[in-house]
Amino acid sequence: MCEMLAISGKHRREVNAILREFFSHAERHPHGWGLARFDERGMFVAPGVEKEPVKATVSEHLRYLLDGRIDTPTILAHIRFATVGTMEYENCHPFTGTDNSGRVWTLVHNGTIFTGVTLNDYIGLQRGETDSERVLLHLIARIDRMQIRLGRPLPEAERFAVMSSAIAALAKGNKLNLLIYDGEILYAHTNFRDSLHFLKEDGTITFSTYPLWHGDWHPVPFTRLIAVKDGEFVREGVSHGNEYLHNPEDYRLVYMNFARL
Repeated sequence: MCEMLAISGKHRREVNAILREFFSHAERHPHGWGLARFDERGMFVAPGVEKEPVKATVSEHLRYLLDGRIDTPTILAHIRFATVGTMEYENCHPFTGTDNSGRVWTLVHNGTIFTGVTLNDYIGLQRGETDSERVLLHLIARIDRMQIRLGRPLPEAERFAVMSSAIAALAKGNKLNLLIYDGEILYAHTNFRDSLHFLKEDGTITFSTYPLWHGDWHPVPFTRLIAVKDGEFVREGVSHGNEYLHNPEDYRLVYMNFARL
C-alpha cells in the first residue's frame, strides 16, 4: 500500500528531517512521490505541488528540494505503491481540484476503491487513471452541489458535514485512508486498522501511515472524519462503521479490470 504524511501547524517550522525519514520508506513504495507545501494563509508555496513518477530515493529533484531548508506550517506528502494506474506523472499524489467557490482542495490517498459506480462518472474528467483522483473529484462535486443549493460558499462546519457524509458513503466496501486540505482545514480519515497515526507536539499535529520516530503516536480515530486547524483538533464526526477488512480477492478483481482481462 502507499504511505502518506501531513503536518498541520499554526507557524512555520523546518520539516526537512521529517520528510527525509518519510521519503526513505520509498524502497517499499517505488512508483512515485509527491509533496505539497502551504503558507500560513493556506496558499501553495510556489511551485505548488511537486511530484514525479520515480522512486523517491533515486529522485534528483527531491534530493535538491531536501538539500534546501523547507519551512512551512502545512504539508501533504505521498509515496506510491500503484494498484490502479500506471507510473505516470498524472497518477502521482497529491491531487488538486477547485470547487465552484474558488477553494482549492488537495488530497493524498492510501487505499483502493473496489465498489462505488458513482466514481465512474469522473473517468472522462480526470487527468490520470487513478481511483484516488476520482475520489477527490467526487468530494468536490458534493461540495459544489451543496453550494449551488444554498447559493453561497460553505463555512467550516458545513464543509465538514458534507465531507463526513460523502466519505462515510465511499468507505463502504473500500479501503479509504485520506488526508485532504482545503486551505483552512486538514481532514483525516481511516477505515483500515493500524494504517494511520498522529503525533501532537509543539503546536503541531503530524499524521503518518506509520509512526516515523519514537514518540507519543496514537491511532487516528477510526471510521470517522477528523478535522484539524492550525495544529489543533477542531472537529470529529461520528463513526460510520464501514471498516475495510483486507481481502486479496478484491485486489485480484481490480487488477483484472484495470488490465481489461
